[in-house]
Amino acid sequence: MDGGRQAGLLCLGPAELAGLMPMHLWIDRAGMIRAAGPTLAKLSPSPLAGANFFDCFELRKPRGVGGPQALAALANQRILLSLRAAPATTLRGVAVRSADGQGLFFNLSFGLSVAEAVRDHRLTHADFAPTDLTVELLYLTEVKGVVMGELAALNARLRDAHLAAEAQAMTDPLTGLANRRAFEAALAQTRLRAERGGCFALLHLDLDHFKAVNDTHGHAAGDAVLTGVAAILRRELRGQDVIARVGGDEFVALAEGIGDERKIAAIAARIIAGLEALVPVPGEAARVSASIGAVLAGPGPVAGPDDLMRAADGALYAAKHAGRGRSVIVRLEGAGQRRTA
Repeated sequence: MDGGRQAGLLCLGPAELAGLMPMHLWIDRAGMIRAAGPTLAKLSPSPLAGANFFDCFELRKPRGVGGPQALAALANQRILLSLRAAPATTLRGVAVRSADGQGLFFNLSFGLSVAEAVRDHRLTHADFAPTDLTVELLYLTEVKGVVMGELAALNARLRDAHLAAEAQAMTDPLTGLANRRAFEAALAQTRLRAERGGCFALLHLDLDHFKAVNDTHGHAAGDAVLTGVAAILRRELRGQDVIARVGGDEFVALAEGIGDERKIAAIAARIIAGLEALVPVPGEAARVSASIGAVLAGPGPVAGPDDLMRAADGALYAAKHAGRGRSVIVRLEGAGQRRTA
């Protein structure tokens, strides 16, 4: 061979070809696959070398190429094909005539579907040529996944922190009950439901003899009393009822769906009995009781929040004036009329 022809001829062995183009395909003029790159071979459940091209691949572009005789028309064209075996991975590339002119040589890639192909066939960076931009795309995809994961985790932490802050802002720190702000929000919603046909009871509780406990036994004993009150209220009321501490020794509760005076009277009696049995300081005479004023409202037009609270306060002070350690229940009829139960 003369020097000019030698200078224009480049021969690559299988190893070098696999390293440069791991997704190459060599087809002879009869449509039989003579060789396939190692990455391309990993995509097929059966060996590609020696198989018929049309048995292994569906040529999607250009269309109309249906047999070995038409393969020559693919030379120097961009092609789009997919594997017939599941998951029918799509490939794109270019076809050129082989050096001997007796077949075609394809150089293929995954294109934009590389992420799915890597997942479906468990490929790694070693399955791609080092200069292949696919490696960069895989890197960017991985980085994007990490960044998106961190952003999702950050958003979750921010959401949790926001919810925790909201819960803290609506909670009494000593007893864990709702605070005044939470109670007012719950009362507004409960009123709306009562005006649409529901009913509810609003209880206002004030401790009797609490000041004596604080003065005699100190604030630690007073705090023990308050946490004990919270526990008794949780025990005697239902899980769905809203219970709040709205002052030093003042508590309120909303019992939605209860409009029977006898039920509320029974609940109030159990609360008072529980408080009178409370021993917050073992071995010490630190007993308390409670006076309770209750308002029943609904269904139909309901008085405003301020009127409801005034009515509950009035019932509470009536209980205190009647001797403490008891309850007084009133029913608000319409938007403001009242009668004593």
